[in-house]
Amino acid sequence: MVVSPHDPLKSEEAQDAGWEAGKGGLIGAAKWGVGAAILGGAAYFWSPVYRKTTVQFKVYVQMSAMVLGGMIGADQRLRQYEAHVRAQRRWLREKAKWDRYEQEVAQNNGK
Repeated sequence: MVVSPHDPLKSEEAQDAGWEAGKGGLIGAAKWGVGAAILGGAAYFWSPVYRKTTVQFKVYVQMSAMVLGGMIGADQRLRQYEAHVRAQRRWLREKAKWDRYEQEVAQNNGK
């Protein structure tokens, strides 16, 4: 199988976006996992219903919270990355405009 050199999924920007989403997913899963563990501990202490549930169900609840947190964290981090890239591109466009303007002014003053 031949990979096209113009494959948008192999670009450096796509790779960077993937890494950012991955980092956000790990951070989100960790945050939500800690929160779910704290709530699970409180539920175990105060709720006889939760205490009577199986270990498998408790693990399922914990994992569900971590997956949700991972998705939310990845999405949030990816949106921040996209905003950063858009701002950087906007800045480069404006800088190019000013560079052209300065060159025109220098050429007109030199004549």
